[in-house]
Amino acid sequence: MRPHVNQRRTRVLELVRARGTVRVRDLARELGVSPVTLRRDIEAMAARGEIRRMHGGIGRVEPGRPAASAAGTAAGPGGGQPAGPAACLRVGMVVPTADHYYTDVVRGAREAVEARGARLTVGLTRYLTGEDRTQADRLLSTGAHGLLLTPNWETGSPGAGEGAWTAELPVPAVLVERWAPPGHPAADLDRVASDHAHGAAGAVRHLAGLGHRRIALAGRDTPATARLRAGYEAAVAALGLEPAPPWPPAGPGGPLSEAGLFARTLDYLCGAVTTGGVTAALVHSDTDAIMLLPRLQARGVRVPEDLTVIAYDDEVAGLAGVPLSAVAPPKHEVGRRAADLLLDRLTTAGPQTGPRQHVGLLPRLTIRT
Repeated sequence: MRPHVNQRRTRVLELVRARGTVRVRDLARELGVSPVTLRRDIEAMAARGEIRRMHGGIGRVEPGRPAASAAGTAAGPGGGQPAGPAACLRVGMVVPTADHYYTDVVRGAREAVEARGARLTVGLTRYLTGEDRTQADRLLSTGAHGLLLTPNWETGSPGAGEGAWTAELPVPAVLVERWAPPGHPAADLDRVASDHAHGAAGAVRHLAGLGHRRIALAGRDTPATARLRAGYEAAVAALGLEPAPPWPPAGPGGPLSEAGLFARTLDYLCGAVTTGGVTAALVHSDTDAIMLLPRLQARGVRVPEDLTVIAYDDEVAGLAGVPLSAVAPPKHEVGRRAADLLLDRLTTAGPQTGPRQHVGLLPRLTIRT
């Protein structure tokens, strides 16, 4: 065998032993070789029992594992699925919805779970009070070995006395696009989330670089809003910008309807531009931003001449009549990383060992002109 082949296979073995499991495409990119070349190495190494072949990846051989399983020849529970540490595992995922924001989150989790031969089952809460725990209990009753949880926490983190049950589950759990403050029981859980504060700050920094001195943040409240506002306010202070007019307080009569929330955003931006000196805004979300464009125009506020807009989410911002620059949270990667973290907890370190992880993934700003 040629020396460089020996060196490459030695490196493959080192990475698999260090990480537990590795995707073939990621490993090929890291080693700088083609997937075809790497698969030849994998076939040879699996035949010698040095690694385990898995669907889309490879894994290290656990002590005492039979040679057939180590070589990846035993069948998993799905008939064609490979055997391995994750092959018999069931992962439950509780999300508010499988639409819009969470489409990519769920897709990322599913791809990660299936790549390791496990099975994903999803429970939807539709933002109903108390439905988080109902769906989690249902998934546990059907044999879930671990849970990916996106609870219905309105501000992205639990209120007083809320959510303690997530830390009392009988199986490992990972929070997905949610976080808990220090001291809360759920703060000890693993979690993976988009760093919305960083995303908002990056948008403000870009707008300030274009010369804007008074920048607004506008949009309806979502679980991401508190983090968006924290990053926005921190950037405004750090860059020495002038404060925008304050967001209007909620009026009497209870929560506003969807139409009422949208009208409040429109009124705020029109006033901020015409009397408040605002020349740029970060608008959450991009669907609202697109709907605002013709309405702002009808009220005499031109985009981008009078108001430069950056949208947050970047699902459809590039399809607007005036294509909008936008911040994109890494939704797919959040789902993938959360699922991998949970499966690593179940198969590598064990449920109760190894340091917990709070992973924040940085959004990406795309500039469109």
